[in-house]
Amino acid sequence: MGSAYTPGLTVSARTRIEKLRRLPLKGKVLVQEGDQVEPTTIVARTELPGIMQTVRLAENMGIEPSELMSALKVKEGDRIEKGMLLAQTKGLFGLFKNEYRSQVQGTLEFISEKTGHLGVRQPPTPIEKDAYIRGVVKTVIPEEGVIIQCEGALVQGIFGVGGERQGIIALACDSPDAALTGTQITPAHQGKIVVGGSNVSLDALKRAAEVGAAGIVVGGVVDRDLIEYLRMALNDPNYDIGVAITGQEPISFTLVITEGFGTIRMAKRTFQLLQSLEGKTASINGATQIRAGVIRPEVIVPLSLGGEIEAQAASGGELAIGTPIRVIREPYFGILGSVTDLPAELVQVESETWVRVLEAKLEDGRKVVVPRANVEIIAG
Repeated sequence: MGSAYTPGLTVSARTRIEKLRRLPLKGKVLVQEGDQVEPTTIVARTELPGIMQTVRLAENMGIEPSELMSALKVKEGDRIEKGMLLAQTKGLFGLFKNEYRSQVQGTLEFISEKTGHLGVRQPPTPIEKDAYIRGVVKTVIPEEGVIIQCEGALVQGIFGVGGERQGIIALACDSPDAALTGTQITPAHQGKIVVGGSNVSLDALKRAAEVGAAGIVVGGVVDRDLIEYLRMALNDPNYDIGVAITGQEPISFTLVITEGFGTIRMAKRTFQLLQSLEGKTASINGATQIRAGVIRPEVIVPLSLGGEIEAQAASGGELAIGTPIRVIREPYFGILGSVTDLPAELVQVESETWVRVLEAKLEDGRKVVVPRANVEIIAG
């Protein structure tokens, strides 16, 4: 029995895609099931409560808390603006009045007669969730969000940085072996998702930011180049790539790596698919999580709205002889190959644990033995 289930990356010209669009806290869903939406359509909205600011009013005015109530000019529930008069004492014979004007704005939520403090909650922060992709609202989750469905092309990467964006796909390299350099990125790539081949240079990353590119999709990137760019872009000389989840970096474009770190030729069929999609509008997201609750960076090109299709496996498949795979651990990280054998017996590895392994022939001709957990299927 030489089969096993393993996670994989999808590279598909046509598949069913579903995206959950959920608010971080309960709010209002603005669309209904069956509605057609565009990437920028706001599907749900809520408000993040503002921070509570404590105003030590009695202390600031130099009076006792018991004297505060008679001096107050506001009441609970009032809207407070900066510079607004909060309290004023009567003074002596109507003279030498003491007053205090607000340094914060918000809503007065409480008045403490015991401490002489006021609680002013700052204005709420509106939070909106857009559809991200063009499609149809399949499911409404009351007060939380929706599931958007579309048919389209999907390319999942192995690593990425930067958040959700949209742009038109534009090829800057003519082969999956070609590296993307700064000279290949021009002002014409403003708002575009630039597709390269085997690598993206540090100069190209800088140039993409300068021209306002929406994204870059390439086979590989040298980790020190990426870290140097992120440190410069974030103005943080100590920044390093985290091990938890990416996608929240406040950079001006999104980067999706399809193969791994280093100079690695983009898989031929991935390049050919992106090549066939040139000129089409895509949604791109660099969010990556490689541990529990795996999240893959992605490029999505919706092809039509609605309709039934045969959904292709988006997250896994059966290992078998000949199955195309990518190694996702060192020392062969990012290298493509195919399964040549699936031994049934357990094998002891360097960590002294016993695991199931597979034998594979890598693209460079090497024959290797790796734990099955260290590979992922290249799903079609």
